[in-house]
Amino acid sequence: MDIARNRRQTGEEAIQKLVREGRGQNERDEYLPWLNVRDVPSRGRSSRHKGWKTGRPHHLFSKLEKKYHNTLEWSKIVTDIREQYPLLPLEETLDIAKQCGFDHPAIQSKHDPKTRDPIVMTTDFLITLMIDGQRVERARTVKYADDLQSPRVLQKLEIERRYWEARGISWGIVTEHEIPTVLADNVEILYPNRYLDADSRYSRRELYSAATALTQAVQESTLSLRHIALDCDAMLGFNGGTCLSIAYFLIANRYWGIDMYTPIQPGKHLDLKHVDLSKLAPGG
Repeated sequence: MDIARNRRQTGEEAIQKLVREGRGQNERDEYLPWLNVRDVPSRGRSSRHKGWKTGRPHHLFSKLEKKYHNTLEWSKIVTDIREQYPLLPLEETLDIAKQCGFDHPAIQSKHDPKTRDPIVMTTDFLITLMIDGQRVERARTVKYADDLQSPRVLQKLEIERRYWEARGISWGIVTEHEIPTVLADNVEILYPNRYLDADSRYSRRELYSAATALTQAVQESTLSLRHIALDCDAMLGFNGGTCLSIAYFLIANRYWGIDMYTPIQPGKHLDLKHVDLSKLAPGG
């Protein structure tokens, strides 16, 4: 994300202020993105979702970023997701732009209309993975394929590529064509129910009882997931819709295994590939 925006802060003093605030530093739940949804008018829908892996709000500026973020959340090898990661120090990207003969991203000065203040560029995602027991970092920028037709966009991406190359970190571009849409959409459906076990409305015993009843019904019946969930609501004395949320909780936490590359459709039967409720059981 390197486009100059209305509230983008520029100038050494403003940059140092953000650094003192801890922006772009630390990891997991202590990480603060360089930019947040209050700073940047988004293309499409911005969002702040509590991360499954980090437990903190993630600041995402477009539907495409959200879809990619969903795929990262589902990945078993991704351990940390840092969005809107700053390319600091500013002098380094300025030098790269100069070497390439490109104009560095900048915004008009508030004090002098003729002055263009350089801005701190950011990479959409810095991702930490564990591969064969080794920690690996990868930088990824998310762009719509049509945007890659713009020479100016490509210039900015080249600055970004060279910045990460100097650090020996794999950098790449992710477009809508590289994102598994069905997987991303399924995670979006599951997202609000990931932490249902932390909801004070439900005891662990209630969740386990509902999970057991749902599992048996889904495995033995050909009825739709919605129909089964409503039957379980009635049997357990829950409000309508509760057991459907519990079903999503079971999938989100991998107590139920399903084909995540097939759309989750509550109006149809759900095919369970495997079940393991052992860690959900009281005392488990």
